[in-house]
Amino acid sequence: MRIRHNDTVEVLSGEDRGKKGRVLAVFPGRSRAIVEGVNFIKRHTKPNRTNPKGGIVEKEASVHLSNLMLICPKCNTRAKVRADRAEGGSRVRVCRSCGEALGTS
Repeated sequence: MRIRHNDTVEVLSGEDRGKKGRVLAVFPGRSRAIVEGVNFIKRHTKPNRTNPKGGIVEKEASVHLSNLMLICPKCNTRAKVRADRAEGGSRVRVCRSCGEALGTS
């Protein structure tokens, strides 16, 4: 999988196209991710301890991974990613345009 927790991504399609945000959670089985500040939904909640008044709460919903693209921290552009082997034999994600390592994969 190319996108991981805490990566910075850009939304490619939909209502929030062009927005950038940090990945808060990834659900590989469903091919979805929750991105900070993207795809808000309104949830009607009953009063509880954390929200004593209840009411309508806005929160982020998941986005399909095909609608997200990783942002390379070095060249600050959308990055196609490939997997290479590091010296220790572990797999590392690498930006195809600048060759910067993006962390383990």
